[in-house]
Amino acid sequence: MSTWYRYSFDKRLIAFWGVFGVRRATDGVTLTDDGQLRATFGFFKIETPLQNVTGAHITRHYRWWTAAGARGSFKDDGLSFGKNANAGVCIHFRDRVPSRLSRKGHSALTVTVEDLEGLASALTS
Repeated sequence: MSTWYRYSFDKRLIAFWGVFGVRRATDGVTLTDDGQLRATFGFFKIETPLQNVTGAHITRHYRWWTAAGARGSFKDDGLSFGKNANAGVCIHFRDRVPSRLSRKGHSALTVTVEDLEGLASALTS
């Protein structure tokens, strides 16, 4: 059975994530029955086989101006789908996963879901 992880939203940052068409009822991270990881963020979507995931860990305490929205990292090729500045799960990929922001792809994706421990545990077990 597919498992869906809802994003944790901070309404104070809506100006940063709202412009991407993110919807609380439809966007989040799904681990599908057929072995896929799918993360949606309004107009953006990342999908890759779970076999491409090499690890995941929880990160915390982001700067608010870098936490919200869909954005690439200035330090590496990572991608963030952020809705709050509190915490998220950083998911690492064996092979880079392309997105609308980079055809070359991303080696990691950070998502700010409500169930941090649940997603991190599901991806590392």
